[in-house]
Amino acid sequence: MTLLGLPESDFEPTRVASRTYLSRRRPPRLDAATTICVMIALLTLVPSRYIVPGMTDLGRPALILGLLMVGWWISVRLTQHLVLPGPQPIRWALLAYTLSMLASYAVGQLRGLTTMEANGADRALLYLAIFAGVALAAADGIANWARLDRVLWVLVWCGTAMAVIGLVQFAFSLDLTSIFEIPGLESKKEILGFEERGSGIRVASTATHYIELATVLATILPFAVHQAIFADTPRRRRLAILMSVILAAGVLTTISRSGVLAVAVVAVALVPTWTWRLRYNAMVIAVMLASALAVARPALVKTFLSLFDDPSSNPAFTVRQARYPLVWYYVGERPWLGRGTGTYLYPQYQILDNQWLAFLISNGILGVIAMAVMHLTGIVAALLARRRATTDEIRHLCAVLVSTQVIALLVAGTYDSMSFLTYATLVALTLGLCGTVWRLTHHSLQVRTAAPRWFAAKSTNQFMRHYIRPETPSSQ
Repeated sequence: MTLLGLPESDFEPTRVASRTYLSRRRPPRLDAATTICVMIALLTLVPSRYIVPGMTDLGRPALILGLLMVGWWISVRLTQHLVLPGPQPIRWALLAYTLSMLASYAVGQLRGLTTMEANGADRALLYLAIFAGVALAAADGIANWARLDRVLWVLVWCGTAMAVIGLVQFAFSLDLTSIFEIPGLESKKEILGFEERGSGIRVASTATHYIELATVLATILPFAVHQAIFADTPRRRRLAILMSVILAAGVLTTISRSGVLAVAVVAVALVPTWTWRLRYNAMVIAVMLASALAVARPALVKTFLSLFDDPSSNPAFTVRQARYPLVWYYVGERPWLGRGTGTYLYPQYQILDNQWLAFLISNGILGVIAMAVMHLTGIVAALLARRRATTDEIRHLCAVLVSTQVIALLVAGTYDSMSFLTYATLVALTLGLCGTVWRLTHHSLQVRTAAPRWFAAKSTNQFMRHYIRPETPSSQ
């Protein structure tokens, strides 16, 4: 049912008194969506090397805000008169993931750790709280579709800004992130600089590494495509198309296999949901972008093709393969819970460039299963929301969210994805958004809305009685 041209779900009451009705359409001053938008801006626009003075790499402003989110979520959940209880699959997936991490942490402490391992274990648990805070704030805190749309626009804008910085670095060999300093923050690491690969240079923009930038932009790209298709005005549609092209070009500046594979996942997930006209338009834009690259940097095309040549002679594959015997040795010692959460660290151990194998060593088989189940839960939640959706826009958004979790599953096999905190936090956000669409498409009013526990049944009954009157036989 639709009232005044707006979705019925946006009219679910949080307070009903005599002749007074307050809906979730009321613009909030500070809510979870606003906090998430601020976190996105800090995460993507502030270079990753800047931290609060005296802190570790977890002292980035965005991560501190994420840690506050988990405290906010816990306080709300424990306050009986503030939150409405209801199922949320993302909560259970995060609970299983957290329990596996805690079990492996305990096993590591019992094994006995070096100082480096002990610090890594504590750091991993702190980041686990940040990861859970971002995911839960998104899953349970975004109030309605309007607030969700605001979060998506901020995400696309900030991702485009990252891509623009990367394009300037690539075109002019000028690192904009080294020009200015941010008051109140200090640089934790040295500037990464550029890396030559083939006939081009790799850039990182505000991210920690070139591969991280590629996966971050590739994850944001489908949201820009979604806005380009379903923007409510021609001006916003043209703007979203431009941002989609910039994000795709930003992925190319990293000259990364992971980025190319992630974009391929986006195409596989979204193209089947499009009309033939839309597929044709997307193909034309892709061909134009590829042609522009071939004209501007002809040798760069050959460099991209060389990334996927014969695996038996490609160092990127042979070096990783040479490390596998070491992995099976460590796994054979402690197969189920691993050597301890966060203990597989460089330089004490060799870099594997494979998050699944590193997690298998540190957290064991049960930890790998928990992490896979977490992503699969997000996929299933988005698919269920797509099945319940009543509009093409919501169905397409659900397909976008499915692609983000498939990307997370795939790129975890190409580099240590969860060790790069910009991308890992983006994974937490997209996982939470899977829970958001699952909740906002749910058939139950008490699951979709956020209201006091004691007030839920009363407000629902009064709303149904005063605002949605069933048809009587005389009116039929």
